[in-house]
Amino acid sequence: MRIPFAQIDAFADGPFGGNPAAVMPLSKWLDDDVLLAIAAENNISETAFLVASEQDGVEFDLRWFTPAAEVALCGHATLASGHFVLSSDTALDRVRFATRQAGVLEVARADTGYTLALPAWKPSPKPLPEIAAALGIAEPIETLWHDKGYALVVVEEEDVVRTLSPDMAALAKMPIVAIVAARGRATDIVSRVFTPYYAIPEDPVTGSAHAVMVPYWAETLGDRFTAFQASARGGRLTCRLDGDRVILGGNCVTVIEGTFLLP
Repeated sequence: MRIPFAQIDAFADGPFGGNPAAVMPLSKWLDDDVLLAIAAENNISETAFLVASEQDGVEFDLRWFTPAAEVALCGHATLASGHFVLSSDTALDRVRFATRQAGVLEVARADTGYTLALPAWKPSPKPLPEIAAALGIAEPIETLWHDKGYALVVVEEEDVVRTLSPDMAALAKMPIVAIVAARGRATDIVSRVFTPYYAIPEDPVTGSAHAVMVPYWAETLGDRFTAFQASARGGRLTCRLDGDRVILGGNCVTVIEGTFLLP
């Protein structure tokens, strides 16, 4: 079986930045263990699989796999999937994806890049001492939780976010997405995201984490602001809260195109 393959840097202004995602269109769904094996072989933070949808008003069904597991929501691989589809059909101005756990998601053209509409997953305050300790944060301003498995730890300064050195072995025992965030200097917020349980020690740029952060920060920053995820690769996003949706803006760059050969 020959499967088209594209590797796309999402939330990136140029190659080698943002978060890489593999996008692979399929004629039909393969067994889950095969999808996971393909994602493990690709060995990047996320592989997105697309199948033409039979659902009205939706172009594709979409699933995401890390090298270790299927996930409920992946923003950057959805943005990359939108770039993959819209780059191949210039007549389209938007594309909609049906997902299994996050509803219908949409990527639309916007200026020189795209917007991505995700569900707004507002977190609730909750003590998270074990997670804060694993992150190496003794005195967070606030800790919050969303039931999809997202922990948000808010700290005082951007420098705390940038200089963190978490206990990855401890975090790897927790099936969570651990987010550390603070008010930023050049952008309104700065964050880092750690997901070693899913075989990604630090995720470069995490759209789904912003689906959690945007409802929280909108209470103090208003409905529109900017964000930077301060990983080694780094990524800039525009953020907007629109009712029950989080609208993220960013660019994509295709860096690899080819064919995956499946025996």
